[in-house]
Amino acid sequence: MNILMYLIPIAVLLGLIGLVAFIWTLKSNQYEDLDGAAHRILLDDDEDDLK
Repeated sequence: MNILMYLIPIAVLLGLIGLVAFIWTLKSNQYEDLDGAAHRILLDDDEDDLK
């Protein structure tokens, strides 16, 4: 039972760290261009490498 006194605060701390990281990604506009990565993979950049 004593192990719960360590595990619960560690779990809460890790949850808070994850929440802070998620809020930071929202504030830094990480999710603004959802289609950009999908379109970027279709571009052919091989022509630039040959020059």
